[in-house]
Amino acid sequence: MVKHIVLFKLASEAEGKTRAENALIIKEKLEALKDTIPVIRKIEVKINHPDASDDNHDIILESEFDSMEDVRTYAVHPDHMKVGAYITKVRTSRAAIDYEF
Repeated sequence: MVKHIVLFKLASEAEGKTRAENALIIKEKLEALKDTIPVIRKIEVKINHPDASDDNHDIILESEFDSMEDVRTYAVHPDHMKVGAYITKVRTSRAAIDYEF
């Protein structure tokens, strides 16, 4: 099994929406991928607490796959690409790690 973790820092305003609004949109879109991308075993998205430090990332995505091949399948899936295009418009940074467990 492979865990794929991604952290995003969002712009304070982008695409006509606040950071908080974009965080909720991203959470909904990413979690909906479980219904359309069969290689996803588990996916959870958490949003940083509004009273937490501004130095924190805004979103964490934790997902699980059977293999790195499945992670790569997920990465190029058209539904994931659509969500990724939106995230690219509203994020200021991204950090990720993939590891076996």
